Order: sequence, then C-alpha cells, then structure tokens
Amino acid sequence: MTTRSERGRLGRPRPARARSVLSGLAPLAWIGPAIALIAFAVLWPVVKMVQSSTTHWSRYGVNLGSNGTDNYNKLFKEQDLSGVLERTGIWVVVVVTCTVVISLGVAQLFNQKFPGRTIARWALIAPWAASVMMTAIIFKWMLYPGYGFINIILNDLGLVDRNSTTADWLGHSGSGFMWEMAVAIFVSIPFTSYTVIAGLQTVPAEVYEAAKVDGASKARTYFSVTLPLLRPALLVATVINVMNVFNSFPIIWEMTKGGPGYDTATTTVFMWILKGQNIGESAALSMVNFALIIVIVFAFLKVSKWNSEADA
Repeated sequence: MTTRSERGRLGRPRPARARSVLSGLAPLAWIGPAIALIAFAVLWPVVKMVQSSTTHWSRYGVNLGSNGTDNYNKLFKEQDLSGVLERTGIWVVVVVTCTVVISLGVAQLFNQKFPGRTIARWALIAPWAASVMMTAIIFKWMLYPGYGFINIILNDLGLVDRNSTTADWLGHSGSGFMWEMAVAIFVSIPFTSYTVIAGLQTVPAEVYEAAKVDGASKARTYFSVTLPLLRPALLVATVINVMNVFNSFPIIWEMTKGGPGYDTATTTVFMWILKGQNIGESAALSMVNFALIIVIVFAFLKVSKWNSEADA
C-alpha cells in the first residue's frame, strides 16, 4: 500500500515531462502558419479539383451531381488529346533545355568583371520582371504580317515579303509554335541565369587555382570543375523551369490561342478551351496535369540523383 505522502507525489505533475512536451511543440509556433498556408493554398484546391473532376456540371456551372469517372472517359476519348500531350512534351523539353544551355553562357559572361556589369545585370532581369502576358502581346504585335517590327526588318533584308502569307508566322502551326517557344525561352533566361550566377559565386577560387596548377585548359576546367559544382543550382533552376513551363498559359493563349485548331495548344491551354465546353472534363484534365507534373519532377530528380551527395 502507498502512503499519503507517496500518493501526493504520484498525483503531482512532473515538471520535467511537461517541459519536454512543451519544447517538442515549440516548433509548431514557427511552422504552423506555413502548414496552414500549404493546406489552404495547395491541399484544399487539390481536394476541390478532385471533386470537380467527378461532378456533372451544366454549361453554366451548376452542379448536377456526381458522375463518377464519366469526365475522364470523355477526356481520354478526345481525338486531339494525344497531339496535345505530345506537343506539351516537346514544349517542356525544348524550352527548358534551351533555357538552361543559354543561361549557362549568359551566367558565365555576367559573372566576369567588365565596365557596366551592374547595369547589364539590371537589364537582364527586365524580361523576367515584366508581365509574361505583356511580353507575349508585344511579340505578337512584332510578328503581325504587313506592319510587324520583325517582318519589316526581314522585309528590308530581303528575307521575307511582309505582305505575303509567309510573313503570317502565327497563322501557321509550325512557325507559330516555334515563336512561342522562343518567347518562353526569352522570359525564362533571366531567372535561370541569376540562379546559375549565384551558383558560380559559391565556387571557391582555390579549385580554379588548383586546376591551373595542374595545367587544365579553360574548357577542361569548366566541364570538370565548374559544371559539377554548379549541379545544385542547375537542379533547382531546372525543376522550377519544368514546373513553370509545363503550366505556362499566357504566351500561347495571347499569341495563337492554341490555334490554328489545337495545333499549338499544350495541356494547360487545352484545359482552358475545354472549360468553355465541359467544366467537368476540363477539371479532369487539370487532375491529369497535376499528376503529370508530379511524375515529371520526380522522374527528373530520380534520374539526376539529386540526393546522391546526401546519401554519401
């Protein structure tokens, strides 16, 4: 049997355990707002997106009840879907690859010391800081047949008759899609270049001195020393570019609206077009987009072995 004094000791709270619990909960005060923001801005829209993709909607947005997977069945029966998916893959691969390759050269240049470097760096950020929609509209104006700035220059050089059908760059699916990719690369280079510049500035000067002592050429130093050390910066830039380019909407919509037909549409643009015809089918495509971007990013991270250094 326990005495009264022993029962009193057992009944009193243990300060050490309480302090331990409180200290364990303390980080919630810092990460709690971030978790709430993620839940509200990311998880809740995903839940609503799933619900919308399994709902029968009227043309005017009235909920007519659940219809299971009918929206997905209609979506996968769309004759244009395979072409849109293929074009989306080309769009992402070409834009991201060209952006990263060009940005490597731009970053290397802007990392050098030269007169006016600060002003040049400010100018570099302009295409990224400006509205993507505004940039797309400006390029659309410059490509107008007859009086577009680009066509006037090509006409003066004798390369294109600005009043011919050849000058209607955005009226043809092939040339229109290439110009849209060029604009996407143009607006993506500043962010990527600055990310690579930040990576270049973390490379210790000692490694370049060691390479010089070993007699390595500039090209060998760049490919054997600089590029491997830029790997973390390149991974960040590539992943962010993949997500941004995959979900890009304003460039294609403002320049061609996905036309002629659906010949320049990616999944994001096609989803918007479907929204005016079948809201549920558009929601189903948004779920497909969501799944695709997750698969693409995880596949890229797996192939690039992004955590190999941590595992080592």
